[in-house]
Amino acid sequence: MFTALSEQLAGVLRRLTGRGALAEQDVTEALREIRRHLLEADVSFEVTRGFVERVREQAIGAIAVKAVSPGQQVVKLVHDELTTLFGGTARGLDFAPVGPTVMLLVGLHGAGKTTTAAKLARRLKLEQKAPGLVAADVYRPAAREQLVQLGAAIGVPVLGGEGRGEKDVPRLVKEAVREAEKARCRTVLVDTAGRSQIDAAMMDELRAIKAAVPSREVLLVADGMTGQDAVRLARGFHDGVGLTGVILTKLDGDARGGAALSIHGVTGVPIKYIGTGEKPEQLEPFDPARMAGRILGKGDVVALVEKAAATMDLDTAKRLEKKARSKQGMDLADFLVALKQMQAMGPVKQVLGLLPGVDAKMLQGVKADDKRLKHVEAIVLSMTLAERANPATLNGSRRLRIAKGAGRTVQEVNRLLDQFQQMRKFLKKT
Repeated sequence: MFTALSEQLAGVLRRLTGRGALAEQDVTEALREIRRHLLEADVSFEVTRGFVERVREQAIGAIAVKAVSPGQQVVKLVHDELTTLFGGTARGLDFAPVGPTVMLLVGLHGAGKTTTAAKLARRLKLEQKAPGLVAADVYRPAAREQLVQLGAAIGVPVLGGEGRGEKDVPRLVKEAVREAEKARCRTVLVDTAGRSQIDAAMMDELRAIKAAVPSREVLLVADGMTGQDAVRLARGFHDGVGLTGVILTKLDGDARGGAALSIHGVTGVPIKYIGTGEKPEQLEPFDPARMAGRILGKGDVVALVEKAAATMDLDTAKRLEKKARSKQGMDLADFLVALKQMQAMGPVKQVLGLLPGVDAKMLQGVKADDKRLKHVEAIVLSMTLAERANPATLNGSRRLRIAKGAGRTVQEVNRLLDQFQQMRKFLKKT
């Protein structure tokens, strides 16, 4: 995410840290570049101006300190100010001490509100918060059916009646919350109706729902690729119903990032989660310091560890490690298990981007094709169990049969087997 902005800011700061001494003119020129890059990334003018002025004021004093590298000091200042722009500290959800915590998800059509409701419900279920979903969009065709399907996939119930044609939406939500109390749900996520734009009817309905059911959280689901429109949207909803947080979606592409950098600075509303893909598990808690580190190429080891912990089976990982270090070594069946665990962590470039020192420019040169992993999986699955256990038996005719079965070429099969043997030798040595 933020690939272009990350590459540009990292390039400017790399030039600063490469110098032994910095003059005030060096800092001014660097900040002028940073200002331009932030504006190009669709960060609001007011936020950009405040950011640059604060960094300049502190940087002029920092370059006078001889005990610490001036360039590194400026990098730290930029990191700290980016963290401040994002909200300073991570802000989690606020849960009611008694009874189910009601959370309203609001937003416009197309932002991914219903999908995000299911993603958040999945996270809350893993956190033992016993969530329930409510389909309060009685206008969009098949809106409830979509939520029911998503809820079934993650094992979370959708509460309340059909709702289709229901005019009293606040009553529908109130009855669903009563049902949640009987079902002992600890959290209730209400997927409200969206519109193509903010209008009086939508705001009146949301205010009526809030009046009928006390809501601990009002979360705006906004498309992170819409730039300053997302900021104007956040301001409109905040003025209309009082937001407690924002969830930014569609940040898995090369979004310009201006919305994320501007929302807190303009509205004061914290970003609480970000969506990084379409899969149910691709919703991450938003941490300002860690996001600032990602943008500046410092990586996010915490997110990497969390991703691994959430997707990898610990017992399987230990068994694979023990097998890899044994005299026999891993076979292709073990390799297939390891491959599937790696695939579960997400796209290769996304995972690599969490490593410290791996910046956007490096990732552009990485030929990480996720389809290639599927091709490898197909090749291994085309082998018999005996062939996976003993790859040495794979002669020419068998390799031809495997290639045909996987729909790949014999050259790909040969390349995979060569790479597997090299990997096995390397693991035995470590």
